[in-house]
Amino acid sequence: MSSYFMLIAVLLPIVGGCLIPLLPLNKRSWLAIYTEFIVITTSVLVFLIIVNRPDSGFVVFDLTKELSITLKLDETGSVFATLVAFLWPFATLYAVEYMRHETHEKTFFGFYTMTYGVTLGIAMAGNIVTLYLFYEMLTIVTLPLVMHTLTKEAIKASRTYIYYSLGGAAFAFIGMVYILKYGSTADFVAGGVLDMAKIGNGTDLMLLVYVICFCGFSVKAAMFPFSAWLPKAGVAPTPVTALLHAVAVVKAGAFAIIRVTNFSFGTEALKGTWAQNFLMVLVIFTIVYGCSRGLKEPHFKRRLAWSTVSNLSYILFGVITMSPMGLLGAFAHMICHAFMKITAFFCAGSVIYKTGRNYVYELDGFGRKMPKTFFAFTISGLALMGVPGLCGFVSKWDLAKGAVTNNTVLSFVGVAALLVSSLLTAIYMLSVVVRAYFPGKDFDYSTISDVKDPNWMMTLPLIIFVVVMFVIGLNPSLLMSQLSEVVDTVF
Repeated sequence: MSSYFMLIAVLLPIVGGCLIPLLPLNKRSWLAIYTEFIVITTSVLVFLIIVNRPDSGFVVFDLTKELSITLKLDETGSVFATLVAFLWPFATLYAVEYMRHETHEKTFFGFYTMTYGVTLGIAMAGNIVTLYLFYEMLTIVTLPLVMHTLTKEAIKASRTYIYYSLGGAAFAFIGMVYILKYGSTADFVAGGVLDMAKIGNGTDLMLLVYVICFCGFSVKAAMFPFSAWLPKAGVAPTPVTALLHAVAVVKAGAFAIIRVTNFSFGTEALKGTWAQNFLMVLVIFTIVYGCSRGLKEPHFKRRLAWSTVSNLSYILFGVITMSPMGLLGAFAHMICHAFMKITAFFCAGSVIYKTGRNYVYELDGFGRKMPKTFFAFTISGLALMGVPGLCGFVSKWDLAKGAVTNNTVLSFVGVAALLVSSLLTAIYMLSVVVRAYFPGKDFDYSTISDVKDPNWMMTLPLIIFVVVMFVIGLNPSLLMSQLSEVVDTVF
């Protein structure tokens, strides 16, 4: 397939989203059909590109003789692009119903659709400059989504989000400039592009810049101490937080770290250094820290947000082991976490949509009244815990194997952190399930007589995601064989 189609896949949702406020989509049905058509068409195009992946990239335009905005889809980018293309149509379907009682729907779906194209731009970035450009654009197009309700809390959360994002981008910019200065090319090349002859005796400076760059991109991945923005962003409508916490923003940060670690700096120059050890300490701490905060958080969506803080560092832990098995676990958890967490957030959104309740202590008895919703939530909780037979076990197992094969003290500490995290996850997820299904003998169900599951537009995505969690968990070779081939192209 022609490389031109990559440009079309990126531009279609961006341009289509920009047109939403301008088109005469005065009926909700017209707006829904138009938005879903743009999203599904883009996803179909992405799948066709992945199946018939072009060997060469597409230069959109040249910045200088050496630098250009280039789209190129390699095996690593295909993982992220596949994930995004699969989830976005279902998320849009969910959003169409969820936003029924919200205001400024055209503005919402405009930016929501544009975010899809920008996220694909990150997946298909052919060099560090293109990645950075779309990474910055992602902040711009998601900011209006975070502040959509325009409440005082939403505006405050959006300020926190933009401050953290701009600060992280500044750190990442330092890494990009260093790569352009000391790299043989701006393109992504497996093994890295740094010219060690140019670096000479400046190895410590190189390691420092890598740490700065890693921390910059890790802001969107919510690594400690840059994680405070993520729970606050939960004030946005649930379709936004689901994508922020499961697919678009947080995964873009993790994906960018995979790129700069394995395709720009290169693991050969980083492995065994103080930089690796320092970042591994931060990642391990974040794994436990996020779960600990989630354990005591009474707000339903913010509890899930702190869970995301922890689980994103699972991915970073796999990357920072700088081993094939660790990277395999990172890819696996990138995919599995997306399905587990988007399901959990959609369940929380269903509760908010039908009842307006936001806190865990308000969910007593909901399991009987919302059976589909809380069945899906229970499965996502068990998967996040790492119960065998579900996808979460597959990714956690590979992360643990990657750490053990690394055979360092910090790697084994990381395995212990994974075990502690699983225990804490069981507590903060199952406490919701127990409340929902076992409210107590004296509970009066007449107090929640009006509670029920939402319609098919919000429950269908949940059913499909649950099926995916079981399919990956019961037959992991379907996923792992494909990811192993991707890892082989990196190492």
